[in-house]
Amino acid sequence: MSPSDQGRRDRSLSFGSQAAAYERGRPSYPPEAIDWLLPPGARDVLDLGAGTGKLTARLVERGLDVVAVDPIAEMLEVLATALPGTPALLGSAEQIPLPDDSVDAVLVAQAWHWFDPARAIPELVRVLRPGGRLGLVWNTRDERLGWVKELGKIIGREDARDVVDAGVSLPAPFGDIESHQVEWTSYLTPQALIDLVASRSYCITSPDAVRTQTLDQVRNLLATHPALVGSTGLALPYITVCTRATLH
Repeated sequence: MSPSDQGRRDRSLSFGSQAAAYERGRPSYPPEAIDWLLPPGARDVLDLGAGTGKLTARLVERGLDVVAVDPIAEMLEVLATALPGTPALLGSAEQIPLPDDSVDAVLVAQAWHWFDPARAIPELVRVLRPGGRLGLVWNTRDERLGWVKELGKIIGREDARDVVDAGVSLPAPFGDIESHQVEWTSYLTPQALIDLVASRSYCITSPDAVRTQTLDQVRNLLATHPALVGSTGLALPYITVCTRATLH
């Protein structure tokens, strides 16, 4: 494994130490995006790379039979506390702990860029029923204007950005590949913004001095930017990027 691949793997497994901050700071997903990703008539859904259950909760609310899978036990503990009736299984995209032909849809939120597609795609084909749907979704900050642009300068490029900007390609037997975007706004407290930054993989895996400096810069932005000074609630614009494909 190359140093860059090892670093990517380390970042992908780093979130456990900040599971609580991840849950407090990360946004959910807009209903319009979830509607677009799910196939008509879906009942059994796998949330793969479920983390603390940000997407899982939205799927459970719809009355779907959901199984959550993630490789990090600390993340699943947060999920299981919030959703005690939902199966939460340790596993990965490369080794999914489900039987063959067991789900109508696999949704992957904020995680596809961590997967090894060469190993993950055969597993997805295995667990999906014929005609099943693969749905990928990322919340990306809209950094075109204002304080969010300044935030981006402090915390750097998102891990998913390369994949999101390039677009997702999927081999056969996946087909009917489509993309969609939803622009929306997440409302959060100043502390939740700090938690959001603290839960980013680059922040978690940085040396303590770098991590402390980054969080101090975010606190300074909150204290000095004209749009943020004295605010108890922040409006953080997002562009949610979605891709869906059908198993033929």
